[in-house]
Parts: sequence; structure tokens; C-alpha cells
Amino acid sequence: MKRPVIDEALQRARELRRLSTDAEKRLWAALRNRRLDGHKFRRQTWIGPYVVDFVCIEAGLVIEADGGQHADAVAYDERRSVWLAEEGFRVLRFWNNDVLTNTDGVLRTILGALRATPHPPTAARRAPPSPPRGEGL
Repeated sequence: MKRPVIDEALQRARELRRLSTDAEKRLWAALRNRRLDGHKFRRQTWIGPYVVDFVCIEAGLVIEADGGQHADAVAYDERRSVWLAEEGFRVLRFWNNDVLTNTDGVLRTILGALRATPHPPTAARRAPPSPPRGEGL
């Protein structure tokens, strides 16, 4: 991948982190620092051509918090989920309203998915590269 493309993807991920929705902030508060059963999550991480809201690389689990704009993007979201599945990731989607009004239920669903077996081997997934040193992500 050429450096300008990587720089653009990193910039996009930074922008998405800065503009997090209330639902994304609430989920991140519960997922960060291995707070959910010791699982490591990253937020607004690019995987291939897509930036995902949250990902646990070790479990191959992508979490998406969807706002109303996703009601008009069903076909795009489906293609995206299929591509991620082909790369070895499972995708869980939650409406922002559910995250905000039923946070415990959403976290129980995520925890159930994390504990479900079998997980595809980590080597089968394309983990996003670490940012270049000094990028401050």
C-alpha cells in the first residue's frame, strides 16, 4: 500500500475518533483498557478498505454502533460485513439507541460473542498494521 493511502486512512481514523457519537463514547468507555473480560479492543481502526468502530483482533470481532444514516446504507453495510467475514472477522451491529438505552444488554451480547467458539485463527485475519512510530494513535 502506498504511503499517501496509509496517511489518508490514518487521518480518517483520527477524525472519526475525534467525532465519536455518544453511543461510541459509551461503548469505548466499557471496552477500553481490557475492561470487558480482559479483551483488547481498538477503536476507529482501518481494516483493508474500511474503518471499523471497534475491533478485537484476537477474537476476530468487529463491533459497529450504527446511527440513523445506516438505515439508508443497508447494501453498503452488507457488502462491508461480507468482506470482513471473508477476512475472518465476525461483525456485530447495534443501533446507537440500543447502546444508549440498553448498554448492559449490548455488552452481554458482545461478551457472548467473545466467548463463542470457534474463533478463526488470528493468522487468518489481516490485522491492521500498527501506525508508524510517532503518529500518536
